[in-house]
Amino acid sequence: MRLSIITINYNDAEGLRKTLASVAAQTYRDIEHIVIDGGSIDGSVEVIEDYVNQCMMYDVLWVSEKDKGIYNAMNKGIEIALGRRVVNSFNRSELVEDKNKVLPDYLQFLNSGDTLAAPDVTKRMMASMEDRIDILYGDMLKLMPNGEEVYDVSGGGKEVTLNTFYGGCLNHGPAYIKRSLFDEYGYYDETLKICSDWKFYMQSIVLGKATTKHVDIVVTHFDMNGISETRKDILNEERNRLLHEMIPQGILKDYDRYHFAMSQYDRLKKHHLWGLVYFIERVLFKLEKWRILR
Repeated sequence: MRLSIITINYNDAEGLRKTLASVAAQTYRDIEHIVIDGGSIDGSVEVIEDYVNQCMMYDVLWVSEKDKGIYNAMNKGIEIALGRRVVNSFNRSELVEDKNKVLPDYLQFLNSGDTLAAPDVTKRMMASMEDRIDILYGDMLKLMPNGEEVYDVSGGGKEVTLNTFYGGCLNHGPAYIKRSLFDEYGYYDETLKICSDWKFYMQSIVLGKATTKHVDIVVTHFDMNGISETRKDILNEERNRLLHEMIPQGILKDYDRYHFAMSQYDRLKKHHLWGLVYFIERVLFKLEKWRILR
């Protein structure tokens, strides 16, 4: 199966260099690497040109021009991956399709500064793929500003449901997304600053029919430098607003009321304490039934 890796960059030449090197080291070769640069002036273009000249094992497509933000750049990458490009003629933009383009089966988004965890990680992930899977995802290692490494199991490694997105998300970098989902559910919402991938997952998995599979493999190293409290505030604001726009209020009110209790339940099961809680609940049930407690 063919994989398109899409890398977004803007004025992060050193981070980009690390990202490109990790892709170049992959033993899986049915890869197309698409690099979308936002018109950098820090030497990023020269880094890309060196990469293209040295990379002989797979196709590299790239563009360097101003964009309207990260999701606009990601959407450009999707268009290129799907053999489409926008051309301007007579003051009119037209979408042109390349009928000779070899289309990918899956897309992965690996942004500048993030790296693939090992040379064989793509090969291992693609070997885990199944025809019926729309989104295959693994885990990532967060590289904290203090040097600490934090293992992050995407989605908690559990079945993906509304509960997954009520207070979190699937990690984007370690995910392989079937290209047909972008035709079925649309591209990333460019009006959002942080939560557009969250919204896409909600539309395709929770409200749609996309199937998922988790693999216990560290796929990417994610650089946490630059993640600020301001960014977290924007994330929470956008996610809460989208929840109220996308989920019926009768359902959302139940989640507002019981989400913390569900999290407690998961924690108790994890530490094998649920049996004790179940026993206490049964005792209380009997006492209420016999009207000893009211």
